[in-house]
Amino acid sequence: MRNIFVTSLASLALAGCATYPAPAPQDTVATVPAGAVSAADPRAQEAGEAILAKGGSATDAAIAVMLALTVVEPQSSGIGGGGFLVRGEADGDVTTFDGRETAPAAATPDWFLDDEGNVPPFMQSVRSGLSVGVPGNIALAAKAHAAHGKLAWSELFGPAIELAREGFQINPRMHDALGRSKDRAAHTAEARALYYDTFGEPLPVGTLVQNEALARTFESLASGGREAFYSGTRALAIATAVAADTPKPGAMTYEDIAGYEAKERNAVCSSYRTYRICSMGPPTSGGVAVQQMLLQLERFDLASLGADNPVTWHLFLESQRLAYADREIYLADTDFVSVPVEGLLDRTYLAGRSALISPQESLAEAKAGTPPGATTAMADGDEPEEHGTSHFAVVDSENTMVSYTSTIEGAFGSGLMVGGFYLNNELTDFSRSPVVEGREVANRVEGGKRPRSSMSPTVIYDSQGRPFMAVGAAGGSTIPVTTARAIIGAIDFGLSAEEALRLPFMMAFGERVLLEEGTWLEDQAEAFRALGHEDLVIRQAPIKAGALLMRGDRWQSARDPRLEGFVDMP
Repeated sequence: MRNIFVTSLASLALAGCATYPAPAPQDTVATVPAGAVSAADPRAQEAGEAILAKGGSATDAAIAVMLALTVVEPQSSGIGGGGFLVRGEADGDVTTFDGRETAPAAATPDWFLDDEGNVPPFMQSVRSGLSVGVPGNIALAAKAHAAHGKLAWSELFGPAIELAREGFQINPRMHDALGRSKDRAAHTAEARALYYDTFGEPLPVGTLVQNEALARTFESLASGGREAFYSGTRALAIATAVAADTPKPGAMTYEDIAGYEAKERNAVCSSYRTYRICSMGPPTSGGVAVQQMLLQLERFDLASLGADNPVTWHLFLESQRLAYADREIYLADTDFVSVPVEGLLDRTYLAGRSALISPQESLAEAKAGTPPGATTAMADGDEPEEHGTSHFAVVDSENTMVSYTSTIEGAFGSGLMVGGFYLNNELTDFSRSPVVEGREVANRVEGGKRPRSSMSPTVIYDSQGRPFMAVGAAGGSTIPVTTARAIIGAIDFGLSAEEALRLPFMMAFGERVLLEEGTWLEDQAEAFRALGHEDLVIRQAPIKAGALLMRGDRWQSARDPRLEGFVDMP
């Protein structure tokens, strides 16, 4: 597939001919002889490392990680959901795979409206078959493996089968999720029997859980391939479960599942400083948003301003606001909506957007622009937060990078469990209001359509064209911001992988700004107010990132430091 590549015109001039710091000394390095893996759960990371050690490709190992996460991180991702995979070869060739879930063919724009035409409470939509899209992860994995796999398909399932059958211990993070999201996690008898005691309480930290139903599901997929999921008894069981929980006509059918197709898409690439950034394009908004933020910041000398300067992050907040204004209006499934991707990353357009950013004060209002190629501006729609996503990255012995974000949308998805795994609630990523102020919403529900996403799996090449970084995040609409922040840390400040992920988090939600509690940002609240960010919220950051970063001649692997104490057993 060709890459949509936006060339760097006068990048160094825009940056004021600044010099950027040399790479930080190698610190925490997690590698295996055949490559490196980063995943949110160490047991899933070990699954990927085991596949690399067998001679598997980065694609093989990433698939093994996704399967293992289905077992040990059921609240976040798995085969009942979907995802996006970005693959970058050492020679710079980049391909991307779209495994985003789709709406049933019979779904209409009023899919989530009640009998009076009103949008019901959000959780009413979630805890229903209305929220479930046709899962895409297995189709994505099969398509990517057919193109880039080295090991036999069946071998990729070995680590996940062992984890499911032999058992895994509930860690603090999963235990917390089982308690906070009990309404979804304990929705079915099958799930209650797995994760809760006879009093309906989550099983304690350290409890060994054996998911035999999931082990059998994996075995059928290992032997039967993609078709064992999208046809036969498995597909019928999924369609039946979803239809039984869907309170209106148009429910998911066997034919919807059998007709699902993962797609290879064009990568979306641009340059930042002297680095080449390649991400996933629509139906996710994440890749475009990440690159818009970076390119709007390129004229500022962030390295000289420094990582501990409120002005640095004020500029980042302003760039976020502009990128997200465009995102809400233009980004959706390109199979249904005309999305001006090249126009949104046009350097002349972004130079005009960047000119709106002042180091001294905040914009009174950040409005969407009119990029080249934009024929219509659709209405802005609602979008929920999510807590059911996981990002992982793999580099193999050939220096091929894979950046893969997998999701079931909310914690434990829809709460429906079939064959030992949870089904997603991804359709609530559509805008539930199909029309706003008389205009159609680009991200409205339509049959066969893929809901807009924020997922931002990204690969980066250095100024010599060498593989440099594979990065991404979880956290709903925070994902592009988290990803861009890590890239700025690595490129502008020369930080290690762990240091880049440890940077404090700040995000603009319209005019409201979140500053991460417990970081130096909290102490600088008055400085941010002086820059015009008057509506401040100080709280914990709802984020989870992962990265692989080349420093010297070794790959550094890091998971978000915010997971410390939650993913390992005490």
